[in-house]
Amino acid sequence: MKDVAVAAGVAQSTVSRALNGVPVTEATRRRVRTIAEELGYQPHPGARALRGAPTMLLGAVVRDIADPFFAGALRALSIEANKRGYSVVLGHARAARDEAVSLTAALKARHCDAMVLLGDLGVDPRLLDELRKVHVRVVALWHGGTPQAAGFPSVGVDNRVGVRAAVAHLAALGHRRIAFVGPGAHGDIRERQAAYENYLSGVGIATPAGYVCHVANSIAGAKQAFAALRALGEPPSAIVAATDLLALGLIHAANEGSVAVPSELSIVGFDDIPLAAAAMPGLTTVRMPVQKIVAAGVALAIGDRAQSNDGPLLDPPHLIFKPRLIVRGSTSRCLDSI
Repeated sequence: MKDVAVAAGVAQSTVSRALNGVPVTEATRRRVRTIAEELGYQPHPGARALRGAPTMLLGAVVRDIADPFFAGALRALSIEANKRGYSVVLGHARAARDEAVSLTAALKARHCDAMVLLGDLGVDPRLLDELRKVHVRVVALWHGGTPQAAGFPSVGVDNRVGVRAAVAHLAALGHRRIAFVGPGAHGDIRERQAAYENYLSGVGIATPAGYVCHVANSIAGAKQAFAALRALGEPPSAIVAATDLLALGLIHAANEGSVAVPSELSIVGFDDIPLAAAAMPGLTTVRMPVQKIVAAGVALAIGDRAQSNDGPLLDPPHLIFKPRLIVRGSTSRCLDSI
């Protein structure tokens, strides 16, 4: 800042005002900002934090960076943060609770103005206690029903509406042997499984033993689930996958096993990642308004209200957005019903 002041021929305090939005003459503001850009000036987040100014850093902890859905969510988060002049500091928890705890300390050390959690990191007292101690706003995205009880503002999707639409679509096509595949441990996935079970129970469709498979959220996990379901005495004619990654893995496993999709096996996913439309056949899936969810989360984290009221809220908002079913080529009428 001193170098910029010398080059611009103004006081260092004038440079500070010009770069931080404090009123100066338009000519001075333009000159200072032009020289700052020419000199490659960047404010130091630590120095900003020491004098009580926003560091313009948004911390993000992601549950599973290998999942294409979260890669897209991170991109949306970065775009939304940049609109507000923020940069994103990324931490990857790899679904491990101890690592998530250490990450919160690391992000705090970088003086982040707020933190966003992408995906349910597990109901763990140590993690929740650590998050409450960071003294910045923590907002949870796609955590199912757990963050509200933990005292964090949260934004998510109505998992029940999405799964009901998926199962109702399969039932309308005549499917009665409908299985569910998902990771099982996370709050958002548990909500999707509960919606699947509740819908089938409500319409009188039985869920035989073995029709609910809990596997890793990966292509390998999908192959494991496919093998287990096909080995049943009466394998399903349709599968609801809790994520698109699993659904695409199921399609791959079906192709390898010479099981035709959708004529022999219909598959529905959840997320509508870009690869869903490019799959062969195209994946029928539940689309979430990712950009809207992320925008709401960023507003809760670093909006004017958040900046003036750091830390946990007494009555944290819990915003829910509705998804919609996108029908493509991976589902068709059940052969048993024709």
